[in-house]
Amino acid sequence: MRRRTLTLAALAAAALPGAAAWSADAFPNKPLKLIVGFAAGGGADVLTRIIAEGLAKQLGQQVIVENRPGADGVLAAQATSSARPDGYTLLMGTNTAMVAAPTLRPTPPYDPFKAFTPISSAGQFSMFLVVPASLPVKSVNELLALVASKPGALNSASSNSASELAMLQLLGDRKVVNARYKGDMQAMTDLLGGQIQMMFTTGTLAPGFVKEGRIRALVTLLPQRSALLPDVPTGGELGLGKLTITPWAGFFGPPGLPQAITDRLSQELQNTVKRPEVHAQLVQQGFEGYGMSPAKFHEFFRTQYDAFGATVREHNVKFE
Repeated sequence: MRRRTLTLAALAAAALPGAAAWSADAFPNKPLKLIVGFAAGGGADVLTRIIAEGLAKQLGQQVIVENRPGADGVLAAQATSSARPDGYTLLMGTNTAMVAAPTLRPTPPYDPFKAFTPISSAGQFSMFLVVPASLPVKSVNELLALVASKPGALNSASSNSASELAMLQLLGDRKVVNARYKGDMQAMTDLLGGQIQMMFTTGTLAPGFVKEGRIRALVTLLPQRSALLPDVPTGGELGLGKLTITPWAGFFGPPGLPQAITDRLSQELQNTVKRPEVHAQLVQQGFEGYGMSPAKFHEFFRTQYDAFGATVREHNVKFE
């Protein structure tokens, strides 16, 4: 009778919502789902699929990429947050959904530190401050001096909140007119045409135009120089201590993800971005791939969130 009671209690516990129906040694024993908040074929989707293929090899299980575009990645994030915390549903989160949406919107869609479990970084998008070759500046200091001498006369461009806030951090109280574009390519077209004088753009676009001599890259948002444009200094090298915004991507699980599964996934993801074939493909996409432990990633995430929020408040940025 006692044995039967214990067995029924164990079965009842396993049936509870959110109960961990896995063993750390057996995980994973079925395909994983990796949700990305952008449409198929876009930059974030391509990166996700590259990493998903490598992760599948690491785990010995299929990793299925699911696209849930819309609302700046919020829909994908919410789908992950409400999933069962068993390690089989993950989010490729970017600072758009994980930082911008919670800090810019009057009513945040979620608290990113309570609604998710940080697992590992994926890396950072290579972004560069660029100006047209026709603009008579060859350094950040020269650009800032030019902006200060012509308040409100020069134009900047942005296609995402990270690049827009990075520009605000760079310029401080210097005034430019910012134009918001749907994508970097449209903004680059106007930069090349002279309608725009400065923008932060991706490592996918910048290198080719720099090598052709059509634009100049003045600084990178990466913490270290990019192999794509090794002559371009970092903000740290230039003493730009306030330039702390950087576009990044990382992996999150639902809240309550068991520590054993979190650690296992983190280690496998860190190993995935180190795989030679994965690393080479990410570099081609202008992405600096690297993983972090859950603790380090949480620390990085918090730093980026705080910097983003401080910039929003300092410049009184409003969600539109």
